[in-house]
Amino acid sequence: MADTIRRVDYFYVEVPDRPGEGFRFLSSLKEAGVNLLSLTAFPIGGGRSQIDVVPEDPAALEKAAKKAGITFKARRQALFVQGKDRPGAVADLARRLSDAGINIHSANAACGGGGGFGMILWVAQKDLDAAAKALGA
Repeated sequence: MADTIRRVDYFYVEVPDRPGEGFRFLSSLKEAGVNLLSLTAFPIGGGRSQIDVVPEDPAALEKAAKKAGITFKARRQALFVQGKDRPGAVADLARRLSDAGINIHSANAACGGGGGFGMILWVAQKDLDAAAKALGA
C-alpha cells in the first residue's frame, strides 16, 4: 500500500503551561464533536505551551473555538501522511524532501494499531507547494 500524503490545515494556540490547560482546550473540542487527525503539544518557554491541531473538519474546529472563546494564532498548512508501517518509512520521506532541497521545520510521527503509521510534516509555508510535489501530494 502506498502512502497517502495530503495537505491539511493546521491551527495552533498558546496556553499557560500548567495542569488542566490542555484538558480545558481539548474538552471544548470534544463537546463540539470536533475530530482531530493530529495533535502536537510542547512547551515554548516563558510559562507557555503550544498546541497544534489538525482537524478533520476545519470549519467545525473554527466554530467550536469561537464558541469556547479560543483564539488561534494562525491557520496554516502542513502535510499529513498515512501509510503502512515499515522500517525507514519516515527516512524515505525525509530523503525525498532533502533531495528537493526542502528543510523539514518540524515533524511528528507515530505507529498506529493494525500496522499503520501517521506523520505530520511542517515545512516553511513558502516551500509547501514544492514539498507537496516532491512527496506526490
